[in-house]
Amino acid sequence: MADELRIFERPSLARPVLITAFRGWNDGGQGASLAGGYLARAWDATRFAEIDPEEFYDFQATRPHVSLEEGLTRRIDWPENAFYYTRVPGTDRDVVLLLGIEPNLRWRTFSDLVVGLATELQVELAVTMGSLLADVPHTRPSPVTASASDPHLIEALDLQPSRYEGPTGIVGTLHDACRRAGIASVSIWAAVPHYVSLAPSPRAALALCEKLGELLGAEIDTSELQEAADQYAEQVTEAVSTDAETQAYVEELEQRTDAIEAVDDLPSGESLAAELTEFLRERDEEDGEDDAAREQ
Repeated sequence: MADELRIFERPSLARPVLITAFRGWNDGGQGASLAGGYLARAWDATRFAEIDPEEFYDFQATRPHVSLEEGLTRRIDWPENAFYYTRVPGTDRDVVLLLGIEPNLRWRTFSDLVVGLATELQVELAVTMGSLLADVPHTRPSPVTASASDPHLIEALDLQPSRYEGPTGIVGTLHDACRRAGIASVSIWAAVPHYVSLAPSPRAALALCEKLGELLGAEIDTSELQEAADQYAEQVTEAVSTDAETQAYVEELEQRTDAIEAVDDLPSGESLAAELTEFLRERDEEDGEDDAAREQ
């Protein structure tokens, strides 16, 4: 591994999944970073590696923070990207969490570092979490989309093909690096009301955790996020009520959302996890057959 990657411990993992969440361009309303931090805490994840920020940040654009310890000692906290590992409760699968801040520089090198470690740890699947600003009301659950570029994975999990064209963030380069390394990857995004873009959105974090639980076949205790989401909705409703124009706009969004018919044939959480397991098993068998053919 390159010098920029500092590994404190090399865990032995079972069928690991890499889950990433970055603050910055990919994190509208801080939905993704809230979800990632919540999972690390709820699952009691252990930190085992980090990426040195020196070569990946413009410190005038992403400034380190100075803080005081016990009111006396000054400490500088640098932008960080840290790796954690833990077992997903109720499953036979481990996860590797990458939590951090979107880098300013050397995205290809950064992505290769992440994917290189994922390859060393034999990660089976990479899942990136993001949140984006959209025309959605704060009074309804955050819509979540899940997409992939691998046609076999799209078919196996009934995902949406990735059709986005335009500027991308670090998650886009990570998916490209995963593709080149032969690691299956899925992108999940939660929508955040654009009219409250500066407020952290526990509702988006809740939606991402629930979707991730479906994908992994895991029961994630989201009661704390649910409580925070309810408080968030109440606070935003109170703020919106002071502006008649904004309130009318929110009511229009609610009517539009309620008019959308629910899709009845979406896979359940259990079937989604089962389909993921079957997809990974079949891919491993194909890889084994290819290796045997090359040896002959």
